[in-house]
Amino acid sequence: MRFVLIHGGFHGAWCWSRTIPELERLGHAALAIDLPGHGVRRDERSTLADRRDAILEVLQPGDVLVGHSGGGYDISLAADAAPDKVAHLVYLAAGLPLEGQSVLAATGGAATASDGGEAKVTQLMDDETGMLRFIRPDARGRLECVDEAAAGDFFYHDCDPGTVAWAFRQLTPAPTDFLQETVSIPAFWRADLPRSYIRCAQDRAKPQAMSASVVDRLGVEPLVIDASHSPFLSRPAELAQLLVKAVGTRPVGPLKPN
Repeated sequence: MRFVLIHGGFHGAWCWSRTIPELERLGHAALAIDLPGHGVRRDERSTLADRRDAILEVLQPGDVLVGHSGGGYDISLAADAAPDKVAHLVYLAAGLPLEGQSVLAATGGAATASDGGEAKVTQLMDDETGMLRFIRPDARGRLECVDEAAAGDFFYHDCDPGTVAWAFRQLTPAPTDFLQETVSIPAFWRADLPRSYIRCAQDRAKPQAMSASVVDRLGVEPLVIDASHSPFLSRPAELAQLLVKAVGTRPVGPLKPN
C-alpha cells in the first residue's frame, strides 16, 4: 500500500518524518506533502481548491489518504474530486466537513470584522482546549504560534524537550482565508468510501466531544492510540502499525453529511 500523509494546521510534511520510515519497515510506501500555505510552501495562496489540487497532484489509484487534524477536511475534498483513486481514508484526530458550511463552522472557530468590514479569522476552533493562549495574528492576518512552552503543552506534551523545540521551529503561520469558504462535496458523500478514525487518548488539542461527533458522522468504530495530538512524533512505530490496521477496518454505520 501507499500512504499519502496530510498534515494539519501550522504543520507541514516534516511532521511525518518519523512515521514514514516506520511504514516502510512494515513494507509500505509513504509520501508526505506540504499543502499550500504551509512548510516550504508557506508563502503560497491557500484556497480550498489550492489545497485539494496539491493532493490530487500526487494521488494515485489505490492510495490510502491520511489526514491529521485540519488535514481531515483536505483529504475529504480530494476524495470528492477523485473517489475512484482512494482505497481508504484515515482521519487521525481529524475534522470532517459539514456539507454546505465552512470549515470554520465545522471547527467551532470564529471571525471578527476588521475596520474595513472584512471578516478575519481570529480563532481556528472552539477554544475549549486553550489555543488562544499561544496564537496571534501576524502582519498578513495568518495565525502564528508564539509561545514554545504553551504550543508544546498543546501539541506535543508526550514528546521529549528536544523534539518539542525542533517541532516548534518548524511551525509556520496558518493561512485562514480558506476557512470561510463554503464546502460542498457531494461525490464524497455518495461514494461512501472505506474510512477509519484514530482517536488520540491524551489529546489536548482536539476536544473529545468533537472527535466523538466525527466518529458518529463517519459511521465507524474508532481506533485509539495512547498519545498526544502528535503521535507521528511521540509514537511513530505504534502509529504506523495502527494506520495499517485501520485500512483493514470497515464502517459500521452510514456516512452523515451533517
